[in-house]
Amino acid sequence: MEWLVWIGAGVSVLGLLGIGLSVVQVVRARRAGLDDDALRARLNKVLPLNLGALFLSVIGLMMVVLGVMLA
Repeated sequence: MEWLVWIGAGVSVLGLLGIGLSVVQVVRARRAGLDDDALRARLNKVLPLNLGALFLSVIGLMMVVLGVMLA
């Protein structure tokens, strides 16, 4: 089940890249000096990316654990 570990690691890396991208977008939004409503609107656009990336990361880590347990 070594292949499951490597695929899971790849999925986790994709999730971590997505989380990093969402952090960059939030930092840019905060530095833009927007008013409260505009900042909330921009953060609401980043939220689905953040949740999707977190989901990918968790699924990848589950695949790694499952691959290690089955090996």
